[in-house]
Amino acid sequence: MIDTKDASLCGRVIIITGGVRGLGREMALALIAQGAKVVVTGSSTSEAMAETIALAEALVGKDCMVGIASDVSDFKSCQDLVNAVLARFGALHVLVNNAGIGMRLISETYNTVPVNFWEIDPDQWRRIMDTNVNGVFNMSRACVPHMLAQGFGKVINVSTSDQTMVRRSYSPYGPSKAALEAMSCVWAQELAGTGVDINVYLPGGAADTDLLPPSVNKRGADGNLLPAAIMRRGIGWLCSDASNGQSGKRYIARLWDETIPPSQSAATASAPGYFLSA
Repeated sequence: MIDTKDASLCGRVIIITGGVRGLGREMALALIAQGAKVVVTGSSTSEAMAETIALAEALVGKDCMVGIASDVSDFKSCQDLVNAVLARFGALHVLVNNAGIGMRLISETYNTVPVNFWEIDPDQWRRIMDTNVNGVFNMSRACVPHMLAQGFGKVINVSTSDQTMVRRSYSPYGPSKAALEAMSCVWAQELAGTGVDINVYLPGGAADTDLLPPSVNKRGADGNLLPAAIMRRGIGWLCSDASNGQSGKRYIARLWDETIPPSQSAATASAPGYFLSA
């Protein structure tokens, strides 16, 4: 395996929303191992948040990670979070929009018993869209002005596979990720030339997280299940100076080859979606 540590990550301040479990936790631990200062958020303080911080401290020591309760669906909460990060670290370089609500809110059997959109509780629909779409806007809106002022920043939006976006009975989760990728495409154009990059990152299949109902035969719709740790592969490169100027692209963790240099891995893992280029 190629050594992927990048010196530019040392001291880099990174916010990962929904970073206390699943994909977010794996990315957070990978980044602190490379010297970053990581702020993980959850909707509230929790055992998962304390456990994630404990794992980080056991890995590299204290003061490498901070957990902050924040509601991404509330813009003021996002502003307060950014202000708290700036007060604590004096800097903010990267935002990873990972927080999301999946289909289990709609039904615990959504992956075996189809749920039609006209059967969905409107309040449940709104909660998913408020987090998965509006939450990404709120956090980006709170962070990007600071990034623009310093002439540098990165926004990484965590998405899902193309098939999931349009799969029957995966509404509104699938469409919420289609919206996220469309927003990323538009925002990348608006940010061109500013020093602020925006990209999409996804596992490349169903991952072993709480988004899937618990089961002894836990699998995605394609019959496969990726480890949550797969997201560790490319997140360091995406947050480092090595990816400077790469914007409006879509990277798939499953395609990331850790046996070759990161720049080559990024090329092999870059794949087009409905809106973003390879």
